[in-house]
Amino acid sequence: MPVTHRSNASIRIAGSRWFVLASLLLAAALPAAGQEMTVEAYEPRSTLKVPGGPVTRAKFPFVDAHGHLRARDPARIDQMVKEMDEMNMAVFVNLSGGSGEGLKANLAATKGRYPNRFVVYANVDFSGIGEPGWGKKAAAQLQADYDAGARGLKIYKNLSMFQTDIHGERVAADDPRIAPVWDKAGELGIPVLIHVGEPSAFWDPWDEHNERWLELKMFPNRRRDDPKRFASFEQTMSEQHNLFRNHPDTIFLNAHLGWFGNDLARLGKLLDELPNVYTELGAVLAELGRQPITGAAFMEKYQDRVLMGKDSWEPIEGYHVYFRVLETRDEYFDYYRKRHAHWKMYGLGLSDEVLEKVYFRNALKIIPGIDPSLFPE
Repeated sequence: MPVTHRSNASIRIAGSRWFVLASLLLAAALPAAGQEMTVEAYEPRSTLKVPGGPVTRAKFPFVDAHGHLRARDPARIDQMVKEMDEMNMAVFVNLSGGSGEGLKANLAATKGRYPNRFVVYANVDFSGIGEPGWGKKAAAQLQADYDAGARGLKIYKNLSMFQTDIHGERVAADDPRIAPVWDKAGELGIPVLIHVGEPSAFWDPWDEHNERWLELKMFPNRRRDDPKRFASFEQTMSEQHNLFRNHPDTIFLNAHLGWFGNDLARLGKLLDELPNVYTELGAVLAELGRQPITGAAFMEKYQDRVLMGKDSWEPIEGYHVYFRVLETRDEYFDYYRKRHAHWKMYGLGLSDEVLEKVYFRNALKIIPGIDPSLFPE
């Protein structure tokens, strides 16, 4: 067979074509710069065009029944009151009051400057529980804190989860050794805002099906799926509900929609059974915002049992999302904290009657020390 000879030029041209083709194929296989990112960094901007927009001021004066404030600097308190006025917040309930001398200092820093703009709650020191007479001493301290100016009691989530007694055993919410404290609160007529447990997803496997996957990635210590360290979600909730049943003369404000914001029918059954139990919206607004039909129906039915609360002062813009969810019928807008909700919000469009109750009338009913002159009659 004859041998075909190719010129050097033709070989160079063919090689160049193959190089260009290979480069194009390689470029197509490599991800674009924008694709190389983590899920934490992903912040899509919606292209949806619908009516509505931010609501920066509440329609009615409101009480934030679930707030935390540890600052005592006068300039910071003055700035806070200015920001309260801008968003129509009449009263801020500081649940982080402490006890004893610490409580007195917190009272002086807030109510000492603005007597009718703050309500301060006391806290319980559970260290030493199990020692003889602990319950009586704790109840006496609550009496002293009330006499100093506290108008409520806040229980943190350490109870039922992390708190141990002098023997190293977990202390459940319905532990009978705490009964004198609950009875004292009932005697004084002050509410107990109690945080027991966390979202049920914290107990679920941390896998691709867990809707709080991002939060658990950002805060791995929030996982509760180790049975050697934590009671189950159902047991933790059961202990709290037993506490409510055992003390019918004490008003309990079950924080964070009782962690049943994803199951409002179950929360409704609890409220139906226990007339001494109320609930609030701190850090769980996203649960209502993703179910506007069911959420609005729940708020209508239980309008006398739900209080406004956010759980943290910062970010201020978070309050604007509360107003928008509760007051409007806006569609598909962002929540203010992605780790709590990777989904979008929808407005419930609550009536003025329901809004007034959630914003201030229910708080006036169960929290002593709120100045009624700050609100419409």
